Parts: sequence; structure tokens; C-alpha cells
Amino acid sequence: MRSTELDYWSQKGTYLKVGPFKHQVFYQDYGRAEASPAETLLLLHGFPESSYSYHKVINGLAKQFKRIVVFDMLGYGLSDKPAENYTYSLFEQADTALQVWKHLGITGGHLLSHDMGDSVSTELVTREVQGILPAWFSDGFQSYTFTNGSMVLDLASLRITQKILLSKRGHWMSKLSTFKIFDQQIRSAHGNTKLSDQDVALLWENVQQQEGHRKNHLMIKYLNDRKRFEKTRWLPHLALTKVPVHLCWGDADAVAKIEMAHYLKKQVCKNAKLTTMKGVGHFCQLGSPDIWVESVLGFYG
Repeated sequence: MRSTELDYWSQKGTYLKVGPFKHQVFYQDYGRAEASPAETLLLLHGFPESSYSYHKVINGLAKQFKRIVVFDMLGYGLSDKPAENYTYSLFEQADTALQVWKHLGITGGHLLSHDMGDSVSTELVTREVQGILPAWFSDGFQSYTFTNGSMVLDLASLRITQKILLSKRGHWMSKLSTFKIFDQQIRSAHGNTKLSDQDVALLWENVQQQEGHRKNHLMIKYLNDRKRFEKTRWLPHLALTKVPVHLCWGDADAVAKIEMAHYLKKQVCKNAKLTTMKGVGHFCQLGSPDIWVESVLGFYG
């Protein structure tokens, strides 16, 4: 049985079948469908989260954007969590994002991402630079905003559960998944700032949908993609994009530490704007939504 909060969230959205196996993706489309690409914001969430992680900031973002689109990637939140016929690669997740946007008639927009969503975004940046985005996405990305994600894996401080999930024993870790372990790891990743008990409980509830907590060893394999393609594909193309880039980082993050944002600014996308959110942890839009909205919107003003 779903909580009142998640039930209300589910009622505001709808489902789209994507791919050859017709997996269902949950999405929400706020605002005006006729909004221009310059007035449209496209959001990508992180691991082990869902679009619900943005529920505290939608209204704040709506002060700037006339249309906001969020969805749960396959494996997350209210979307399907297939145990087969899907690899959870960053390439497939990028394909899914494009299918959602095509269904909604979106021809371009500002892209804003968090955590794993940053990794999906870097694949989309690569396609933009290579000129291989689909023809229907004719207006392209207006800007890229990255928030607290392990975009430079060598600088990331992965949690012990993440390392185990990536190992040959990963499926056992999924089987042993409990709220106690989840709670400890989420708070550890967030850093030396607080998340409310309700925020963590709702994160866990989203993870548990369709037994998702038993499939984390499948979903976290996106980090293997980062190991393989980060240095040869994603960071080099991020350095080449002419689209405006914003690095918006909470400096209390214990996983994607602030040093990562400084590295990206100095070594990769030197023309990017860097905004540091003081005392803000990893799950920034949940733990510090007012600071997050102000910091994000400062880029567009």
C-alpha cells in the first residue's frame, strides 16, 4: 500500500510504453504544452531516486519555466523495473528520455540533472556534439545544468554498498537490502547535513515499488558504463559543447565531492558557470530545496 504522498504523486502523472518490450514509464508534464524550448525544462533524476525527488522544487522552478517535464527512468520510482530485456545502461536510459520527450512533442529545452541523471545527460551532450540527436529534436538543448553527480568517477567516494552491488556478490546485497541499511547509506552519502526521516522513508518506498530494492545490482551497473566511456566519450564531448553549461554543487556532498565540480570547471568545461551551495549535501533538492532553487535559477537570470 502506498503512502498518501506517493499516491498523490502517482495520480498527477501518467504512463507511456517505450521500447520493443513496451516497458511502462511514469511521467508528469507540468505547465503549457505550447511552451517554447526556451521556456521548457527537462529534468533527469539520480540513483536510487525517482522524479519524486523534485517534488519540493517544481513550484519554484515554475517561476522561470512555463513547462516542466519529469519522469521515472526504467528501474526507478513508479516506472517498470524489468529483470530482463533491459540492461540499465546509460545509453538505454538516454534513449528512453528521448522517447518520453518525443511522445510529448518536445523539440528542445533546458536540461537539468542530478546524480546518475548527470551521467545520462553527458551521453545526450555527446550526441548533441556529434550531431546525432534525432531530427524531431530540432531546437536542441538550450543549456545543461549538472548537480551533484559522480561525473568524474576517479574522484567519487562510493559507499560500501555501491561497491558491493557492483561486485560479483551484488545480487546477494540486493537480496539482503533492508530499510536500516538503506537509511544508513543514504545519510552517509548525503554528508554532514540532515535529511528528514520522511524524505528517507519516501525514497525507500519508491525504491521498493515492483521489488526494486531487489534489483539494485542491475541498476547500478551504469557505473560500469562510466568506467568504460567517461574518459574516452563523455568528458571529451562535454569539453566541446557550445551549449551553456552550469555546474551547481552542494559542497557538503560526501560522494560527489565539491572537488569534482572544481575539476570539471578547471579541466573539462572551462566556460561553465560554477555555483557552490554552501552546507548543502548530496540529495540537495530534498535536503535544501530553497537554496537549490535559488542557485539553479540564478543561471537562467
